[in-house]
Amino acid sequence: MAKARQSFVCQSCGAVTNRWQGRCESCNEWNTIVEENGGAGGGFGPTARVGRGRPFALEALAGDARPAPRIATGIEEFDRVTGGGFVPGSVALLGGEPGIGKSTLLIQACAALARRGERVIYISGEEAAAQVRLRAERLGLSDAPVELAGATQVEDILATCASGKRAALIVIDSIQTMHTEAAESAPGTVTQVRASAQALLRHAKLSGSTVILVGHVTKDGQVAGPRVVEHMVDAVLSFEGDSAHHFRMLRASKNRFGATGEIGVFEMTGAGLAEVANPSALFLAGRDAAAPGAAVLAGMEGQRPMLVEIQALVAPSSLGTPRRAVVGFDSNRLSMILAVLEAHAGLKLGMHDVYLNVAGGLRADEPAADLAAAAALVSSLTGATLPAELLFFGEIALSGSVRPVIHAGARLKEAGKLGFRRAVLPQAQQTNEDDKMSGVALSHCGHVASLVADIAKDSVGGRERGRAPRRD
Repeated sequence: MAKARQSFVCQSCGAVTNRWQGRCESCNEWNTIVEENGGAGGGFGPTARVGRGRPFALEALAGDARPAPRIATGIEEFDRVTGGGFVPGSVALLGGEPGIGKSTLLIQACAALARRGERVIYISGEEAAAQVRLRAERLGLSDAPVELAGATQVEDILATCASGKRAALIVIDSIQTMHTEAAESAPGTVTQVRASAQALLRHAKLSGSTVILVGHVTKDGQVAGPRVVEHMVDAVLSFEGDSAHHFRMLRASKNRFGATGEIGVFEMTGAGLAEVANPSALFLAGRDAAAPGAAVLAGMEGQRPMLVEIQALVAPSSLGTPRRAVVGFDSNRLSMILAVLEAHAGLKLGMHDVYLNVAGGLRADEPAADLAAAAALVSSLTGATLPAELLFFGEIALSGSVRPVIHAGARLKEAGKLGFRRAVLPQAQQTNEDDKMSGVALSHCGHVASLVADIAKDSVGGRERGRAPRRD
């Protein structure tokens, strides 16, 4: 008889080792490695027995490629992120920080879908049914025919969902609280999360029900549990936001049935999450256009253009090592922009504290934000106020040149709708007649030295602190 294969799995990160040890070498957590049995005959050596399989039919690439049917919830921002609605038989993983509003978003989506005559099941493993019922009453959703239960046993949940009419949507809140008899470890461990997700995924594919798994996140913002769950599901959604702001962003980092990087914007109100149809106007509302150090970025979130304000403050430092603080921007990219401004535009920033912020709690991660960040920094350093109807987008290279970016037409069209009359974009940016018809005058910039010269030329009262523009 073949010897049972044993392995040791870290219950924190899922790393597998061939022996027990006190600390996991992958995540450096202590006492998280547990022994697991791999079953008898698990090897694939020369003596391993392999059962005879059955042949199956192969198909050609050519054929009818019909789009997958969708079940729209009626919440446009939610449907935008999912690619137009839920695909029957798909599984999505939704992650977010505690208290960000995951359960509120899902109970609103369940209620909207149930009111359209679909069967919707909401399984809560963290809260009692009475607590979920109180939330629904506070949101005014008590009349929605959502089937609710508090359970954690996966086998019981699957038996309940299989009885009666097929459910269009099943919400599991959360996957870390589920446990199955197929695994012997405690709920929340890597083994239980993986086994529970596999059982729910199998039910979704066989029954055609859409399943949404709610997942906890780590301190780094990543979905907790084994990474294999993210590979198993069809979509990975993250609900983001800052507790100090009332804006919430639903972002798709993976979607087999839609575009990745798509974003939906919500506003947290007393009556729940409200859709934000025009987030650019909301993020720019109340900005102080007369203050130096503020520049508007025409950015892209997935396929959606979005205008945000980048704020910068450059002040003389009394410290030996000046501070570099950023919020909503990549700190490494800020260091690169500062180095380029010093090397190729002659700005003296080595003895200044630099603070950079993206207003509204958003994150500007794309390279197109480089030009707007540089304009805000130069504006704060020289004291020049940028025109209120001016916006920027472009990538800055280490040589100081400004490189073109994608989706220029969508950015300009969104800027024209919000009343912007001038845009600074890369010299090599390709534009067409539709871009010129947006009502936005185009000013091309080929190098950061010319950007610094144009901004410093308009500085108030000749304030040109640390300016010595040149082009190396």
